[in-house]
Amino acid sequence: MRAAQIVEPGRPPLVADLPVPVAGPGETLVEVGAAPVTPLDLLCATGTSYFGRPRTPYVPGVQGAGVADGRPVWFATSAGMAPGDGSMAQVAAVPARDLVELPAEADPVAVAALGLSAVAAHMALTWRGELATGEQVVVLGAGGVVGQAAVRIARIAGARRVVAGARSPAARERARQAGADAVVALDTGDVATLAARFAEACDGPADLVLDPLFGPAAAAAARALRQGGRWVNLGSSADETCPIESSTLRGRSLRLLGYTNNELTPEQRAASIVFVAEQAALGRLAVAHETVPLEEAGAAWRRQAAGTASGRIVLIPGAAS
Repeated sequence: MRAAQIVEPGRPPLVADLPVPVAGPGETLVEVGAAPVTPLDLLCATGTSYFGRPRTPYVPGVQGAGVADGRPVWFATSAGMAPGDGSMAQVAAVPARDLVELPAEADPVAVAALGLSAVAAHMALTWRGELATGEQVVVLGAGGVVGQAAVRIARIAGARRVVAGARSPAARERARQAGADAVVALDTGDVATLAARFAEACDGPADLVLDPLFGPAAAAAARALRQGGRWVNLGSSADETCPIESSTLRGRSLRLLGYTNNELTPEQRAASIVFVAEQAALGRLAVAHETVPLEEAGAAWRRQAAGTASGRIVLIPGAAS
């Protein structure tokens, strides 16, 4: 079979012929239909992540979609985080506990593009953030995969208004395409300036901020929250620290909540993946993505890492011969 392999940490994968894996105890073989190139894949392959240097060579890919025993499935792997191979191959051996059966109408490419990023958006909004019908939501980093999904899921969940924040013109356009009512430019680190922009974009105080960024943008968005408003942080792609003032937190009795997918039970994760697949099949949930043949994995990896791709890259392995 054909597969992408990380041979040396810090280098893009090489595509090679490998033996078809044999399912071990508790494992199932999956014919991979789609394998996304995610930030976690890129991080693990550097060899400098908190998971340590991965054992090489290995097949990357921490999630994917395909067919197992004639059933459409989504699956997760620990490739790059622990010894073993991932989804960027024509066939993957996956622990049965990490398989989620998808609705028959699910599009494997759409599900792969959304994947755990959409799960994070969904569960951070609804489970951790307790989004209620009729509330106003601010979504930061709305041009990224988590942010695009969050804008759409907030709508599905009944938000009355969704205000997006994104940095680049391209990211702001992706947020508009996702359906944001207003889009704030995050092109400065001045908190007061950003806070004024959020105040103008919001229709009165906001109820919930979804924040994968942290940093000045998060501090500014917090000022737009109502008394008792919720701020859910699920990342620090802008900064590891945030210049939030104690008076903002205390004066409005804000609830600052952390979120990670790692906190989910297997049942919660599976239910969220099915929700994502169902909404994608209905045409309500999608993110900007592009498909690339597995044979071009190396070049695709470089573009995703450099941020020059038009969206999340999804590798298409094709059928094993």
